[in-house]
Amino acid sequence: MLAGAVELMRRIHRDFLYDPNATHVAMPLARAFDKRSGVCQDFTHIMIAALRGLGLPAAYVSGYIRTIPAPGAVKLEGADASHAWISVWCGREFGWLGVDPTNAILAMNDHVVIARGRDYADVSPIDGVIFAAGKQKLDVRVSVTPIEEVA
Repeated sequence: MLAGAVELMRRIHRDFLYDPNATHVAMPLARAFDKRSGVCQDFTHIMIAALRGLGLPAAYVSGYIRTIPAPGAVKLEGADASHAWISVWCGREFGWLGVDPTNAILAMNDHVVIARGRDYADVSPIDGVIFAAGKQKLDVRVSVTPIEEVA
C-alpha cells in the first residue's frame, strides 16, 4: 500500500507544476488537473481522489512544514505558509501514514499537523460568514524551528 502511494506521490510531483497563480481555493479540482498545475491543496485533492477512486482510505491533512534553506543560505523567519498533504491508511501494521505530493516526501518530523479531514472544506482555516464591503484574505506566516535551534 505504501509503495503504491509513494509512486502516485512521485508521479503527481513530476507531472504537475507548482504554481500559486494557477488556481484559487474555490476553483474546481478538475481545473487544476486539466492545467497540470496548482498548489499543495490541489495536489493533495488530486492524490486523495485517485486513492479513493481505487477504494483506498485517504484523508486531507492541513498544517505547516519546516523548510530547510540551501547550504549557506539564511533561513527566512516567518516566510513559511500553511501546507497540505495526505494521510493514507496502510493497514493495521503501519496505520495512517503521511505522504506529501507537493514535495515528494513522506510526512515526518518536519510536518506539523493542525487538522485532518475528508478535504479542504473540513479543515479550512477560514470558515463562516463575513458581512463586509471588501474581500477577505488570510495571510499566515509561520516559522517551524526545532527546539534545539531556539535555545
